[in-house]
Amino acid sequence: MKRVLAELAEREFDLLVIGGGAFGAAAAWDATLRGLKVALIEQGDFGSGASAECFKMVHGGIRYLQHGNIGRLRASCRERSAFLRTAPHLVKPLPIVVPTFGFGRKGKAFLAAGMYAYDALTAGRNAAISDRSRRIPGTRLLSRREVLQIFPELDDKSLTGGAVFADGQMYNAARLVLAYVKSAAGRGATVANYLQAVAFLWKDRTVRGVRVCDRIDGQAFDIRARLVLNAAGPWAEYLFNEPDKFGRHARGHFSRDAYFIVNRAPRSGYALAIPGQSHDRDTLVSRAARHLFAVPWRDRTLIGVWHRPFADPPDKAVVEEGELAAWIAEMNASHPMLALRREEVSYACCGLVPFGSGSVDTSELSFGKESRFIDHRRSHGIAGLVSLIGIRFTMARSDAAAALDLLLEQWQGRGPARAPTERTPLAGGAIADVTVMRERAMATRPDAISPESLDALLCNHGTEYETVLGMAQQPGESRRVGSSATLMAEVSFAATEEMAVRLEDVVLRRTDLGSGGHPGRAALEQVASRLQQLAGWSEQRRQREIDATEQLLQMHHAAQPAMTPATADSLGRA
Repeated sequence: MKRVLAELAEREFDLLVIGGGAFGAAAAWDATLRGLKVALIEQGDFGSGASAECFKMVHGGIRYLQHGNIGRLRASCRERSAFLRTAPHLVKPLPIVVPTFGFGRKGKAFLAAGMYAYDALTAGRNAAISDRSRRIPGTRLLSRREVLQIFPELDDKSLTGGAVFADGQMYNAARLVLAYVKSAAGRGATVANYLQAVAFLWKDRTVRGVRVCDRIDGQAFDIRARLVLNAAGPWAEYLFNEPDKFGRHARGHFSRDAYFIVNRAPRSGYALAIPGQSHDRDTLVSRAARHLFAVPWRDRTLIGVWHRPFADPPDKAVVEEGELAAWIAEMNASHPMLALRREEVSYACCGLVPFGSGSVDTSELSFGKESRFIDHRRSHGIAGLVSLIGIRFTMARSDAAAALDLLLEQWQGRGPARAPTERTPLAGGAIADVTVMRERAMATRPDAISPESLDALLCNHGTEYETVLGMAQQPGESRRVGSSATLMAEVSFAATEEMAVRLEDVVLRRTDLGSGGHPGRAALEQVASRLQQLAGWSEQRRQREIDATEQLLQMHHAAQPAMTPATADSLGRA
């Protein structure tokens, strides 16, 4: 992956995808498999928006059972299976305990009925998943004693037992997006980050590309394409700013979904579902309040998710200190034995997703159920353009395919058929058995590489880990960055092979350095110096990168009253 902007300016593409989050990246990968000449652009870094800010869950659709939406349930289950097949290094099953308190709708019998119905409706969930460690098991009921063995803090007179089911969990959401981008680039797509689409190019009432601005050096140029897919997430509708073409377009409702990371080692490998204080008003059948989750992730615990209708521009989405305090109080009120403390919070983040209602009432919520597809031929009389505003990371692959199908209706003659993306491994994902791969890697592990570092390489890079290990043979490349398990070779690989343009790209998305806690100022200095060598930064650019990443990490890691998601503001010319 090389950021060669001349290729974008000089060619005409069959398809231009705007937005390098999960949905845009999946669309670019799909389109290359269909044989199209593809360009993919992203205004920030790949996966730096809502995709990276997600709760790192790959949902199998069990909540749709409460809505009676069996089609959506099965579709979500199929997509979870596709991730487990195509990216087994980055996605694995996660067991989740749902405790029951009392009887009737709050009891174990009622819960079991729903869980077993879900199992029956998803009987084919493990089809073509050869690796047993990546298969989703069926529901298992737990006695009161068994629940307390896993979560002794739930000791309450009303506890009657529970059930355990499994969903999917991502090791690194940003790298899962990057796997799609790398897969597309490997098939010939021209991709570039830090390119902002500022206006469409027109031929009468047909979109024929976009005018873009390079957010690194400020230069503007045109990218021409026969068809354009606008998959810019919550930023997508801000491109409809030409009233003579789009009229007075009303932006859809969005929710700011947020969670936080607690610097507390998990007691077990099980997640815990906890009744919160909000209700989904669209459910047909519900046990009680909507669940919140305490989830083991690496050596920390994720807590969430909270939803708030959000009508402001995406860049203004923040987690406020008062909200964080209220969420901690809600968790502690539901289960006092958790005893969460504010100082334990090491990370807070949020992202915007489509929502079902714009109401500010956060106790009765109408959650978004499906992605938004806009065929501009029908809505605005505009050809050559389809917009896709994705709802959940889980649905990225299939919804991207559906958006391409819609757009390719405008292809001259019969458009290329769908590609088998549900079973084609992503970059690094051609793994028959994750356990066997790990055992072989550990058996041949170089003495200079710790088991902890090698495990991280296997999870982040899959079959490509050997390439990074090869780089680690060079002088200085096997050193760890600061006190982390990240190797300097990973930094070099990110800069030379994975289009990391800024320091934050390496720290927050290409490596594990800033994923759960601040890596320390010394680590930032170390990485910035290596990037300076590789990219030829001036000393002023190096210092600006450190300061900008330091500020971003402080906001992410709860060091300031307000915490914001990653931004892509230009650092200016160096």
